[in-house]
Order: sequence, then C-alpha cells, then structure tokens
Amino acid sequence: MKVIVAGMSKTGTKTMTSALVELGFNVHDYMEHFEYFEKEWTQILTSGGSTELFRKMYENVDAVSDLPACAFWDEILKACPDSKIVFTMRESEEKWWESMKNQQAENSSQLVNIMFLSPTGRRLFRYGSAIVKAVIGQDVNPTSKTLNEMLFKMAYRRHNAHVLQNAPKDQLLVFNFKDGWDPLCQFLGVPVPKIPFPHKNKNASITTEILKTNKTALRMQQEFKIIAIAATCLATFALYKSYRIARRLEWKSMFFSVT
Repeated sequence: MKVIVAGMSKTGTKTMTSALVELGFNVHDYMEHFEYFEKEWTQILTSGGSTELFRKMYENVDAVSDLPACAFWDEILKACPDSKIVFTMRESEEKWWESMKNQQAENSSQLVNIMFLSPTGRRLFRYGSAIVKAVIGQDVNPTSKTLNEMLFKMAYRRHNAHVLQNAPKDQLLVFNFKDGWDPLCQFLGVPVPKIPFPHKNKNASITTEILKTNKTALRMQQEFKIIAIAATCLATFALYKSYRIARRLEWKSMFFSVT
C-alpha cells in the first residue's frame, strides 16, 4: 500500500482514483472493495477486523479510495505504516451534502430494480447498507430516497476532524483539485503527466459510467435480464394456462347448457 485517499465520499474520490490510475497506481475504489474483499469488509463492518487482516487484504494494492476504506484510513495506516495519505474536502459542508443527495437520487433512479432482481445486486445492496450504518449511523441502503441530513453532516465533520487532527503531518497531503498535478506528483514522487488533470463524476454521472464499464455492474445487469426474461416467460405461461382453463370451463358450461 502506497496511498490512502482519506477523503469522504463525494469529495472528489472518483477524480482522485482516475488521477492515481493515470500515475500508474493499482487503485481499489468502492466497487473494487466489494468485488475483491466483500467477505472481509462485511466482517470488519459487522464484527471487527485486525491490523493483520488489513495488511493481508491490501498487500498487492497500491492505493485505496472511497468508502469503506476512507473511513478506516487509520486502521489501514497501522497495517501499512509507510503509506502516504491524500485528504480531500468540499468547499463547504453544504456543497458536500448537496452532492451526496444528488448521488443518492441518481443511484435510486438507476439501481433499484437491478439490485432487487439480481443476486449480485442484492449482495451489493446489503454491503452498501452495512457501510452507511457503520459510518454514518443511519439504517438506510443505496437506493433509499430519504437521508438523515443531520447524521450525514455530523459524520462528515467528525471524519474530517479526525483526519486533520490525527494523520501524521509528514505523510499527509491536504489536496485541492484546483492545484492540479504538481502538488500531488511532488508528494508521491512521480513525474507530472502531460495530460490535463481529470474530472470524474460530474453531476453524479458515475452511476451511469459504472453500469456501462464495471464488471460487477455488468454482471448485475446480465442477471437482471435473465431473471426478467424468466419471470416474463413464467407469467406468459401462467396466463396461457389460465386462458386454457377458462376456455375448458366455458366449453363445459356450453355443453351442459345444450344437453
């Protein structure tokens, strides 16, 4: 482990992930945490983990970003003490909250049917719910339309204060995206790319991107299609059987009325 992105979700984590990938790092973001370590994170979120567990999980990973890893940055640092910490915040708490609400609305509109009909989606649903309950304190899920503003803001303030007060100063970069590549590359000791600094997840667009490119999301959609087709076939067959039974009863009624 070389880099821990400790900024809370909706503070530019997808942009930072894209930047680190461009710099050559193998990064685990939200979906990768689920894809590769669902079992381990479920254990951590429900019954707890250990320094050795974190060390084993991320021994072949260069960087982590987004939930749930950002909320456990200090535990990951214990397991990988030489890691550098990149910390991001929004311009204000209100900006962060508005962004969080927009992302939740986008998730709800695009994921609800897929998550409930897909076995993988239901696992992701339970996983996301456990994260929110552990980190925020609200018993909600990734497709909920109502979030507790007070609890979310309190969790955001608590997280930011914890990072700023406790992260080792010689291993911490409080990063402003307006500064671009230079401070990040200098901090990480890597060359500055010749391309513009990325900007991901504009207007909560990451959900659409994930549905088009992420292998877990693609598997969820394939499962959704198979189950939807099967359900349609069963419903059609049931209607056909109902029709045949109704016709048979009709014929019997006609026969007895004639006789």
